[in-house]
Amino acid sequence: MSRGRQVLLLRHGQTGWNAAGRFQGQTDIELDDVGRRQAKRAASHLARLSPSAIVSSDLLRARATAAALAAQTQLEVAVDVRLREVYAGSWQGLTTTEIDEQTPELRQAWRTGADVRPGGDGETRLELGKRVAEAVREHAEIIDPGELLVVVTHGGSISNGVQTLLGVPREYWPVVSGVGNCHWTVLEQQRDARWVLTEHNAFSLPEDVVGDES
Repeated sequence: MSRGRQVLLLRHGQTGWNAAGRFQGQTDIELDDVGRRQAKRAASHLARLSPSAIVSSDLLRARATAAALAAQTQLEVAVDVRLREVYAGSWQGLTTTEIDEQTPELRQAWRTGADVRPGGDGETRLELGKRVAEAVREHAEIIDPGELLVVVTHGGSISNGVQTLLGVPREYWPVVSGVGNCHWTVLEQQRDARWVLTEHNAFSLPEDVVGDES
Protein backbone atom coordinates (compact mmCIF):
# COMPACT_ATOMS: atom_id res chain seq x y z
CA MET A 1 0.00 0.00 0.00
CA SER A 2 1.42 3.37 -1.00
CA ARG A 3 2.07 5.98 1.65
CA GLY A 4 0.57 9.41 1.78
CA ARG A 5 2.51 12.57 2.49
CA GLN A 6 4.35 12.41 5.82
CA VAL A 7 5.21 15.30 8.12
CA LEU A 8 7.72 14.92 10.94
CA LEU A 9 7.58 17.75 13.47
CA LEU A 10 10.90 18.05 15.30
CA ARG A 11 11.32 20.08 18.48
CA HIS A 12 14.51 22.12 18.73
CA GLY A 13 17.43 21.14 20.97
CA GLN A 14 17.90 22.32 24.53
CA THR A 15 18.67 25.92 25.44
CA GLY A 16 19.97 27.37 28.68
CA TRP A 17 16.48 28.68 29.39
CA ASN A 18 15.02 25.18 28.94
CA ALA A 19 17.53 23.83 31.43
CA ALA A 20 16.71 26.62 33.91
CA GLY A 21 12.94 26.14 33.63
CA ARG A 22 12.49 29.61 32.13
CA PHE A 23 9.48 30.29 29.86
CA GLN A 24 10.96 31.18 26.46
CA GLY A 25 7.91 31.76 24.31
CA GLN A 26 9.11 33.81 21.34
CA THR A 27 12.25 35.13 23.05
CA ASP A 28 15.09 34.30 20.66
CA ILE A 29 17.41 32.04 22.67
CA GLU A 30 20.25 29.99 21.13
CA LEU A 31 20.95 26.29 21.71
CA ASP A 32 23.35 25.44 24.51
CA ASP A 33 26.08 22.80 24.20
CA VAL A 34 23.65 20.02 25.11
CA GLY A 35 21.17 21.27 22.55
CA ARG A 36 23.78 21.33 19.79
CA ARG A 37 24.71 17.72 20.57
CA GLN A 38 21.04 16.76 20.57
CA ALA A 39 20.50 18.42 17.20
CA LYS A 40 23.46 16.62 15.67
CA ARG A 41 22.31 13.26 17.03
CA ALA A 42 18.73 13.77 15.82
CA ALA A 43 20.00 14.81 12.40
CA SER A 44 22.02 11.59 12.06
CA HIS A 45 18.84 9.58 12.72
CA LEU A 46 16.46 11.59 10.56
CA ALA A 47 18.78 11.85 7.56
CA ARG A 48 18.26 8.10 7.15
CA LEU A 49 14.60 8.80 6.37
CA SER A 50 15.64 10.80 3.27
CA PRO A 51 13.37 13.81 3.81
CA SER A 52 12.35 15.76 0.73
CA ALA A 53 12.10 19.18 2.37
CA ILE A 54 12.83 21.01 5.62
CA VAL A 55 11.00 24.04 6.99
CA SER A 56 11.82 25.79 10.26
CA SER A 57 10.59 28.39 12.68
CA ASP A 58 12.60 31.59 12.32
CA LEU A 59 13.80 31.50 15.95
CA LEU A 60 17.50 30.74 16.44
CA ARG A 61 17.05 27.52 18.42
CA ALA A 62 14.89 26.00 15.69
CA ARG A 63 17.04 27.25 12.82
CA ALA A 64 20.19 25.80 14.39
CA THR A 65 18.46 22.44 14.84
CA ALA A 66 17.27 22.53 11.22
CA ALA A 67 20.77 23.45 10.04
CA ALA A 68 22.17 20.27 11.60
CA LEU A 69 19.74 18.19 9.52
CA ALA A 70 20.38 20.28 6.41
CA ALA A 71 24.09 19.55 6.72
CA GLN A 72 23.34 15.82 6.69
CA THR A 73 20.85 15.92 3.81
CA GLN A 74 22.13 18.77 1.60
CA LEU A 75 18.63 20.28 1.64
CA GLU A 76 17.84 23.98 1.85
CA VAL A 77 15.85 25.12 4.88
CA ALA A 78 12.73 27.20 4.31
CA VAL A 79 11.81 29.54 7.18
CA ASP A 80 8.25 30.32 8.29
CA VAL A 81 7.45 32.71 11.15
CA ARG A 82 4.12 30.94 11.72
CA LEU A 83 6.05 28.01 13.22
CA ARG A 84 7.25 30.09 16.18
CA GLU A 85 6.52 29.06 19.75
CA VAL A 86 3.50 30.53 21.54
CA TYR A 87 3.78 34.21 22.39
CA ALA A 88 3.67 34.12 26.20
CA GLY A 89 3.37 37.82 26.91
CA SER A 90 4.63 38.94 30.31
CA TRP A 91 5.57 35.36 31.26
CA GLN A 92 8.43 35.30 28.78
CA GLY A 93 11.75 35.19 30.61
CA LEU A 94 10.25 34.17 33.95
CA THR A 95 10.95 30.86 35.67
CA THR A 96 8.08 28.51 36.45
CA THR A 97 8.49 29.39 40.15
CA GLU A 98 8.22 33.11 39.42
CA ILE A 99 5.11 32.57 37.28
CA ASP A 100 3.52 30.45 40.02
CA GLU A 101 4.18 33.18 42.58
CA GLN A 102 3.12 36.16 40.46
CA THR A 103 0.00 34.79 38.71
CA PRO A 104 -1.00 31.58 40.51
CA GLU A 105 -4.60 31.33 39.27
CA LEU A 106 -3.72 32.03 35.65
CA ARG A 107 -0.76 29.66 35.85
CA GLN A 108 -2.96 26.87 37.20
CA ALA A 109 -5.49 27.41 34.41
CA TRP A 110 -2.69 27.26 31.80
CA ARG A 111 -1.15 24.18 33.39
CA THR A 112 -4.46 22.29 33.31
CA GLY A 113 -4.96 23.07 29.62
CA ALA A 114 -7.46 25.93 29.68
CA ASP A 115 -7.37 28.16 26.60
CA VAL A 116 -6.26 31.26 28.49
CA ARG A 117 -3.74 33.91 27.48
CA PRO A 118 -0.35 33.20 29.10
CA GLY A 119 0.76 36.18 31.12
CA GLY A 120 -2.68 37.69 30.55
CA ASP A 121 -1.56 39.21 27.25
CA GLY A 122 -0.17 36.25 25.30
CA GLU A 123 -1.48 33.95 22.60
CA THR A 124 -4.08 31.26 23.25
CA ARG A 125 -3.51 27.62 22.39
CA LEU A 126 -6.24 27.78 19.75
CA GLU A 127 -4.53 30.74 18.07
CA LEU A 128 -1.20 28.95 18.16
CA GLY A 129 -2.64 25.70 16.80
CA LYS A 130 -4.39 27.50 13.94
CA ARG A 131 -1.28 29.29 12.64
CA VAL A 132 0.98 26.24 12.96
CA ALA A 133 -1.55 23.95 11.24
CA GLU A 134 -1.95 26.47 8.44
CA ALA A 135 1.80 26.56 7.87
CA VAL A 136 2.17 22.77 7.94
CA ARG A 137 -0.65 22.26 5.44
CA GLU A 138 0.87 24.76 3.02
CA HIS A 139 4.39 23.34 3.18
CA ALA A 140 3.11 19.75 2.91
CA GLU A 141 1.63 20.63 -0.46
CA ILE A 142 5.15 20.97 -1.93
CA ILE A 143 5.94 17.28 -1.43
CA ASP A 144 4.46 14.28 -3.21
CA PRO A 145 2.65 11.32 -1.64
CA GLY A 146 5.24 8.99 -0.14
CA GLU A 147 7.65 11.84 0.61
CA LEU A 148 8.59 13.33 3.98
CA LEU A 149 8.59 16.95 5.15
CA VAL A 150 10.52 17.80 8.33
CA VAL A 151 9.12 20.76 10.27
CA VAL A 152 11.54 22.09 12.91
CA THR A 153 9.60 23.98 15.54
CA HIS A 154 8.80 24.18 19.26
CA GLY A 155 7.10 22.09 21.92
CA GLY A 156 3.91 24.11 22.20
CA SER A 157 3.74 24.52 18.44
CA ILE A 158 3.88 20.77 17.94
CA SER A 159 1.32 19.88 20.62
CA ASN A 160 -1.25 22.45 19.54
CA GLY A 161 -0.58 22.37 15.81
CA VAL A 162 -0.85 18.58 15.63
CA GLN A 163 -4.14 18.47 17.50
CA THR A 164 -5.55 21.17 15.23
CA LEU A 165 -4.50 19.18 12.16
CA LEU A 166 -6.03 16.00 13.58
CA GLY A 167 -9.29 17.74 14.42
CA VAL A 168 -9.12 16.73 18.09
CA PRO A 169 -11.91 18.46 20.07
CA ARG A 170 -10.39 21.24 22.20
CA GLU A 171 -11.51 19.72 25.52
CA TYR A 172 -9.32 16.65 24.87
CA TRP A 173 -6.08 18.51 24.09
CA PRO A 174 -4.71 18.26 27.66
CA VAL A 175 -4.55 14.45 27.49
CA VAL A 176 -1.67 14.55 24.99
CA SER A 177 1.86 14.82 26.39
CA GLY A 178 4.43 17.40 25.40
CA VAL A 179 7.51 16.73 23.26
CA GLY A 180 11.09 16.53 24.56
CA ASN A 181 14.00 18.47 23.11
CA CYS A 182 14.94 16.96 19.72
CA HIS A 183 12.07 14.47 19.92
CA TRP A 184 9.50 14.34 17.17
CA THR A 185 5.92 13.62 16.16
CA VAL A 186 4.94 12.10 12.80
CA LEU A 187 1.72 12.58 10.84
CA GLU A 188 0.63 10.87 7.64
CA GLN A 189 -1.99 12.17 5.24
CA GLN A 190 -4.61 9.67 4.11
CA ARG A 191 -6.22 9.43 0.68
CA ASP A 192 -9.25 11.35 1.94
CA ALA A 193 -6.88 14.17 3.06
CA ARG A 194 -7.24 13.35 6.78
CA TRP A 195 -4.11 13.41 8.91
CA VAL A 196 -3.36 10.51 11.27
CA LEU A 197 -0.82 10.36 14.09
CA THR A 198 1.80 7.62 13.62
CA GLU A 199 4.51 8.65 16.15
CA HIS A 200 4.55 11.02 19.14
CA ASN A 201 7.41 12.26 21.34
CA ALA A 202 9.69 9.73 19.64
CA PHE A 203 13.45 9.49 19.48
CA SER A 204 13.83 6.36 17.39
CA LEU A 205 13.16 5.87 13.71
CA PRO A 206 9.49 5.22 12.80
CA GLU A 207 8.55 1.64 11.99
CA ASP A 208 5.62 0.34 9.97
CA VAL A 209 2.63 -0.95 11.93
CA VAL A 210 2.06 -4.60 11.07
CA GLY A 211 -1.09 -6.50 12.02
CA ASP A 212 -2.47 -3.77 14.25
CA GLU A 213 -5.96 -5.33 14.27
CA SER A 214 -5.03 -8.99 14.11
